[in-house]
Amino acid sequence: MSGIPEALEVARRFGMKIIPGVEISTIFQPRGESEPEEPVHILAYYSSCGPTSFEELEKFLSNIRDGRYLRAKNMVSKLNKLKFPLTWEHVARVAGKGVAPGRLHVARAMVEAGYVENLKQAFARYLFDGGPAYATGSEPPTEDAIKMICDTGGVAVLAHPWALKNTVAIIRSLKEAGLHGMEVYRSDGKLTAYSDLADTYGLLKLGGSDYHGRGGHGESELGSVNLPVLVLRDFLKVARPIWCGAIGHILENYADEPSDSNLARIIGFGKGGSPLSCGKDMIDRCLFLWLTNEERQNAVFEAIKVKLSRISINH
Repeated sequence: MSGIPEALEVARRFGMKIIPGVEISTIFQPRGESEPEEPVHILAYYSSCGPTSFEELEKFLSNIRDGRYLRAKNMVSKLNKLKFPLTWEHVARVAGKGVAPGRLHVARAMVEAGYVENLKQAFARYLFDGGPAYATGSEPPTEDAIKMICDTGGVAVLAHPWALKNTVAIIRSLKEAGLHGMEVYRSDGKLTAYSDLADTYGLLKLGGSDYHGRGGHGESELGSVNLPVLVLRDFLKVARPIWCGAIGHILENYADEPSDSNLARIIGFGKGGSPLSCGKDMIDRCLFLWLTNEERQNAVFEAIKVKLSRISINH
């Protein structure tokens, strides 16, 4: 999430719109003891204003990042037992300073060390889910991730359901937990068989390239999924009210308590251009960036604007 403010600012200069998001690795824990746990990836989509509580989201993601270090070390240990003398130092160097290593970094280190020919081979032979060098981290329960996303003003979407083993049971359970949608479009632009499941459970139909920079012919290119306009319309029809509620919550908090920390929540994701010298400048710019004309004229936001216009900001 740390790269989103920069991405939003660059996008504005090119006349583009960006929907901030993050993919969260989770573990689905079935209710029946006989059913195995499964890794499930959940996508969180936020407004340009970001989550209502960035601290809550960051703490949630930080716990996962901490688990990634342990997970990567366990993968290195398993590779060592498979007679590949890969070192932790090599993986950490590939990941870069301050970056929690993931499977991709382990795979790149394997390529550099000459243990595999390319990234695709590293995943296909050793690092795939359940593979001989695969390891889990401290992924949260899937339902907890969905609840956190909903509580912080985001839209929760199931990523690549075709990777699941117990698909129907998982989707049914996640719908009950508050899931908004699921990916059904793939890089060839065609609907998958999971479109019917989305209809059955009343979920939004979305899609993505799942691009992670692994390389090889098995990975789709960045931006390779062309979603129909109607899909985006349906998504925004569900997302906009959620995002408007989140934006209103953030602005109300600042109106009630005009502290530096609450101001940072307002302009942290959406700032750009010259510094904002007064309350009205800040209000008008942020509302223009975040809301449609119709949304800005809503009585709730008109009332918030009145409250905020009385606050002087000098930063």
